[in-house]
Amino acid sequence: MKESIEIRSKSKEDAISQAIEELKVSEKDLQIETVQEPTKGFLGFIGAKEGLYRFKVIKTESDIAKEFVENILKNSNVEAKVNVTQDNNLIKVDIEGKEAACLIGRRGETLDSIQFLTGLALNKINKDSHMRVLVDIENYRSKREESLIRYANKAAREVARTKKIKKLDYMNPYERRIIHSALQNDKYVTTYSEGTDPYRRLVIEYKR
Repeated sequence: MKESIEIRSKSKEDAISQAIEELKVSEKDLQIETVQEPTKGFLGFIGAKEGLYRFKVIKTESDIAKEFVENILKNSNVEAKVNVTQDNNLIKVDIEGKEAACLIGRRGETLDSIQFLTGLALNKINKDSHMRVLVDIENYRSKREESLIRYANKAAREVARTKKIKKLDYMNPYERRIIHSALQNDKYVTTYSEGTDPYRRLVIEYKR
C-alpha cells in the first residue's frame, strides 16, 4: 500500500478527494503539504497552473507495531497473519499461524523479546507514548496463564499442608503478576518476590 503521493489539481479540495481514493484512507489520516499553490491565470484560465500537493499517510502506533512484527516474521521466513487491536493504552498484537510457534521460545522468552523490541520501536517513533504492547502467538499467553494458575494453586496447597516456604522458578514480571493475582485472596498463603531480574522469583509462604 502506498504511504505517500503527489497530486496536481486545480484545488486543494479536489486533490484531497483524489488522495483519499488512491491511498484508501480518511482525511484525518493524511498529512497534507501544499508544495505549489494553483494560479488562475489571465481571465481565469489563460496561463492557469494547477497546484501541487503532497500527501503522506499518518501512521498510528498500532500501524507501527503491526509493521514491525510483520518485518520480524518476514526476516524469520515465517508465514503468519498479524492482527492488531487497541484497547485504551494497550496495543494487542496477535500472530496467527502454526509456523509462528517457533518464535515463542522456551517458556515464551523469544515471544517476550519480540514484545520488548516492538515496544522500543513505538518509543523510538514517539518518546512520549504511554502505549503498552502485548504480543501473543496462537493464544500462547492465555494457555500459559491457565497453566501458571494451576501451578500456583498446586504450590499453595503444598505450602498450606507442609507450612514450608516454596520458591518458584525464575519468572518474568508478567508471569509473577499472574501468580500474585491468583493467590492474593488465599487464606492460607501469602506471596512476594525476591531477587533481581532476570533472576527474580516468586515465593509462597504460609500465613502464620
